[in-house]
Amino acid sequence: MSSKIQFGVVQFPGSNCDNDALFATSHAVDAESRFLWHKSTEIPSDIDCVVLPGGFSYGDYLRSGAIARFSPIMQEVVSFANRGGIVIGICNGFQVLAEAGLLPGALARNINQLFNCKTVYLKTVNNQTSFSSSYPVDSVIGVPIAHGEGNYFADENTIKEIEDNGQVVFRYCDVTGNVIESANPNRSINNIAGITNRSGNVFGMMPHPERVCDPLLGSTDGVGVFQSIINSLQIVA
Repeated sequence: MSSKIQFGVVQFPGSNCDNDALFATSHAVDAESRFLWHKSTEIPSDIDCVVLPGGFSYGDYLRSGAIARFSPIMQEVVSFANRGGIVIGICNGFQVLAEAGLLPGALARNINQLFNCKTVYLKTVNNQTSFSSSYPVDSVIGVPIAHGEGNYFADENTIKEIEDNGQVVFRYCDVTGNVIESANPNRSINNIAGITNRSGNVFGMMPHPERVCDPLLGSTDGVGVFQSIINSLQIVA
């Protein structure tokens, strides 16, 4: 049995960033990764972290992530998370986690009602998490977005709770780190780009760190997300 950290990347019908996520968790960092089919009714016992990738699960019918939430494997993902397992959802994966109740709030249509696809900048506002410890606090990274429903919102009490608990990990900012409205591509409340659950073991972000994990793509800014996960799991081990 390998001693490397094991990632499992869930494949839903309509996933289109699953191969990117597999590469980021098996080539960009010193770990191993394999696919988990959405109809599976178990997560292998050696999986250390589950990845819900980006894409258009079930064609984004009804709402993004609303159907994928009922895939057989999601019951196991919920159980895995409730046992303290590390789970990361990227873009559509974030939407699935919100639909499944593993993360607070919801993702609505972008304020401009358009599909936004470009590089944005993120400020690391909390580096004391299993998903951001590789980044210095207040550091700025450039990460692509590709979504039509990335407008994060929640009721006032929920927003206060996640802010007070330090659950906000990344905020949209400009290239110099200013958290301003013009740097917010979808009008997410408080420029929120990524959050954890209260326990800190489940994380969702709309931008795509797996797309900036190789020098051939012009940037490795996203590697730190996956390296942070590895670091946290190695500490536990």
